[in-house]
Amino acid sequence: MPVSDSPSTSRRLLALLSLLQARRDWPAPVLAHRLDVSERTIRRDIDRLRELDYSIEATRGPDGGYRLQAGSQLPPLVFDEEQAVAIALTLRAAGSLGIDIEEAAARALGTVTRLLPSRLVHRVGNLEAADAAGRRTAQVDPDVLLRIGEAITAGEELRFDYASPSSSGAEEPVRRTEPHHLLLHSGRWYLIGYTTEREDWRVYRADRIRPRSHNGRRFTPRTVPGGDPARFLSARFMGSTGADTWACWGEATLDLPLAAVVPYLGDGSAEAVGPDRSRVRLGAWSWGALAAEFLRFEAELSAVEPADLRAAFAAVAERSARAARGARPLGP
Repeated sequence: MPVSDSPSTSRRLLALLSLLQARRDWPAPVLAHRLDVSERTIRRDIDRLRELDYSIEATRGPDGGYRLQAGSQLPPLVFDEEQAVAIALTLRAAGSLGIDIEEAAARALGTVTRLLPSRLVHRVGNLEAADAAGRRTAQVDPDVLLRIGEAITAGEELRFDYASPSSSGAEEPVRRTEPHHLLLHSGRWYLIGYTTEREDWRVYRADRIRPRSHNGRRFTPRTVPGGDPARFLSARFMGSTGADTWACWGEATLDLPLAAVVPYLGDGSAEAVGPDRSRVRLGAWSWGALAAEFLRFEAELSAVEPADLRAAFAAVAERSARAARGARPLGP
């Protein structure tokens, strides 16, 4: 095997490390072939990496090989260009993850960016303006997410204080729930848990959770209604306790051509009932909200169904009339 064609020791060590990171087990003959060196050279290189605190286990078997394991500390890592770009893009989007890690992410991004080739730095940097204009969300302490995740994995009841927006400032009782799923939705983290006191499923915003120092009893995992945690959470935001759909649906005929309606339907539907009229079906979390959805279209409405939606239009009309007069509703 031509030693003169072998890469330098440093370059070869980096190439070897990259291969070890890519898969669990590497037979020694395969590594030697990939790096165009002898198996003896591979053994020496493995020893050099071990001296640099990489935990590499020798595997037994017909081929004999090596496996990179987790060590007591994080050693230097090697990434190819695609991996480095993916890491940089993910770090740049850290602010949209709803976790309070932006400072650490910025430092990590600076480290990665300094090592990228100039042609890749420009590609990653082009996203900065768009990211700076992104929506800000409530940030979660990463330790809180880790605590919740540990409770889910261990199957232990989570005990926590909850900063509910409806609280009057008085001390509230410690909450308890069986934590089942932790999901990211629209830039915020949510915990789906089963509360035995109410014998019902509850959804909690993770940024309002302050875990107590000790968890509660162990529990047997349950299946979230419908079997899909993401669809269950989406349904709750739609005001539904069942399927992943709006709690209220209604129809009305609008004095607008179909082309003027279609761009604003969202998950609704419409069909033309004339050159300048459309039959529109929309959904919302409440009848009042559904009436407001239809009123987004500045057009006359007719043939409104069902009766609950007609009643909601009447209530909205009364409130609108009072607002126009500057009057307040009667009552205590």
